[in-house]
Amino acid sequence: MRRLFLGLLGVTYLAAFVSFWVQAEGLVGARGIAPVADLLHEATSIAGSARFWKLPTVFWLGHSDAMLHVVCAVGVVASLLLTVGVAPRICAALAWLLYLSILSIGDIFLGYQWDILLVETGFLSIWLAPARLRPERAAREPVEPMALWLLRFLLFKLMFLSGAVKLLSGDPSWRNLTAMDFHHLTTPLPSLVSWWAYQLPHAFQALFVIGNFIVELGFPCLIFAPRALRWIGFVGFVGLQLAIGAAGNYGYFNLLSIALCVWMLDDAAFSSWLPARQSRARQSRADSSPASAVRRGWPPQRIVLAGCATLLALLSAQQLLGRLGIRALHFEPLTTIGRTLTPLHLTSAYGLFAVMTTERNEILLEGSTDGVDWKPYIFRYKPGPLERRPPIVGLHMPRIDWQMWFASLRGCGGSAWFHRFMVR
Repeated sequence: MRRLFLGLLGVTYLAAFVSFWVQAEGLVGARGIAPVADLLHEATSIAGSARFWKLPTVFWLGHSDAMLHVVCAVGVVASLLLTVGVAPRICAALAWLLYLSILSIGDIFLGYQWDILLVETGFLSIWLAPARLRPERAAREPVEPMALWLLRFLLFKLMFLSGAVKLLSGDPSWRNLTAMDFHHLTTPLPSLVSWWAYQLPHAFQALFVIGNFIVELGFPCLIFAPRALRWIGFVGFVGLQLAIGAAGNYGYFNLLSIALCVWMLDDAAFSSWLPARQSRARQSRADSSPASAVRRGWPPQRIVLAGCATLLALLSAQQLLGRLGIRALHFEPLTTIGRTLTPLHLTSAYGLFAVMTTERNEILLEGSTDGVDWKPYIFRYKPGPLERRPPIVGLHMPRIDWQMWFASLRGCGGSAWFHRFMVR
């Protein structure tokens, strides 16, 4: 399972780096909407010597457009190597550092929950990835059980909170089962499937809402259940992600979520599908058994690792309970540590579509060369001409198109990025 997870994570990183790379200069380049240099200058004036911690990024070493391309290129190489299993721990650490660097300077364009989820998942994957350089040797290393359970808890947090916030938000559309009547119309970047799904009668839409709550609120408990029940949870989670991905364009989010779902399974579940020799070899590694930590003993470095894992688990649990309005873990020193570590995004709270948008408005931008004849700008991915089919974006995350959706909800009058966009 570790090999599959790291391969999927590598593909996710690859999609994230490539997607940002093709947009980097326009978003944060020297002539972009939110130049890196301006952000770093502002951080220096506000945070002073603490700026390196408040804004953790390799772009302190240089913020030219060339540096943007170098960071993205190195990130792509690290992602490819992680995907094929070469030097997995080094590549996982490098990919995490570089994407954290991009997230830190991405301004409003990289503030999506899946960007933060990728950084949190990527950090835990460093613990999980083998230290050996060659794939055949790396496969012999046992899985670190503490990292495994932290990843499972991350999946629990992601799924359970995504369901809980829908009820806690007070949005009547979720409670009266009408949310899906609007969702396919108002989703940020609809796909061709969105149109067909929107035509379904209310009875089907209500069933989708009920099914969503069953999967997001009920199935997370199966993450910690025996193997047979975990299979049921795995199928439910993956099915939900495939449905979300088919009916909308959410970049790499669905692939990343499916990668986390891999840890609901274990190698022993597939032992009957493998040749006897491979099955015995995999079983001997006991790659997902927490008892393996006891068998390996507790040298000093593992004690330190256990302390770090405990801290991350407490911080993650505190955020989960806080999102639910429960202050059971409100311990001031723990809160202070969590606040201090915030720039690294090691733990975060999630919750998608807490409030359902019930109507769709679009901002129409027009340009003119003579001030008389005005023509609309047509975006490549967001809805435009009515005769054009919604595109399939795949793993790409078109940041401007997404931000235009938020601008249509909040209004563009007070949006600094929108005014800079108009100037550019």
